[in-house]
Amino acid sequence: MKISIQNISKRYNKEKYALKDFSLNIETGILGLLGPNGAGKSTLMKIIATISQPTNGTIELDGIDVQKDPDHIRKVLGYLPQDFGVYANLNAYEFLEYIAAMKGVGGDGLRKRVEALLEGVNLIESAKMPIGTYSGGMKQRIGIAQALLNDPKVLIFDEPTVGLDPEERMRFRNLISDLAQTCIIILSSHIVSDIETIADEVAIMQSGMLITKGTQAEVVMHVEGKVFEILLDNPALNDFKAKNLVVNTSRQNDKMMARYISNHPSPGSNPAPASLEDAYLFLTRNNN
Repeated sequence: MKISIQNISKRYNKEKYALKDFSLNIETGILGLLGPNGAGKSTLMKIIATISQPTNGTIELDGIDVQKDPDHIRKVLGYLPQDFGVYANLNAYEFLEYIAAMKGVGGDGLRKRVEALLEGVNLIESAKMPIGTYSGGMKQRIGIAQALLNDPKVLIFDEPTVGLDPEERMRFRNLISDLAQTCIIILSSHIVSDIETIADEVAIMQSGMLITKGTQAEVVMHVEGKVFEILLDNPALNDFKAKNLVVNTSRQNDKMMARYISNHPSPGSNPAPASLEDAYLFLTRNNN
């Protein structure tokens, strides 16, 4: 299975582009989509899901144009948008059975499937409570469950771990890892660690354009040999930040350890292993 995105643009007026000449091939496995707010991630996902139409360009699933034949992707699609809404008066069983009916999913096995999904997102004990009484994280989990109802082959998750605690984020990662052998999964997140622990490939976006795409190792190569750490007195830290791309800082006794990216390390620095977060910050800052 393959999604081919060719020269997609989404223009709102003469000056404003959400996407501009964006091309990307996505195959079976998990693609982590990274980018700052306003990069165009949500717009891209809506276009792939046929909720929004591009101004220019084409998207094909296995060679079939999904703009001309949207049902080709819709019948195999599971989608969790960033602004997912629920029916507050329904309980989890009622809500998922309603969504199943909308998707044309039914039959004798539906109740068992609903229960298995509720078990998978750790909501079985709360399943008979009105969804309006759920916390934000619980509502996010019911959103994940509805995306999986129709046994999809293309899964699109837009910021799925927002509101989830660390244990629930781990549960979500385990859930979709099991599906990645046979599905295309597109996962957008601003939490780099979520992408780092699960994605087969990573695409980094900025200002509606693709900066880079590859395996995590290929993306990290952009900063290989450029990441350093240096121990500084507090008064020197602000001046150092003004002159260098500092990724993070941590206190060590009465001094600060600064992790930074540079082609020309300062005296007293030690090399540090590069990470996906380093590459993400380096690439997005350098493409402003």
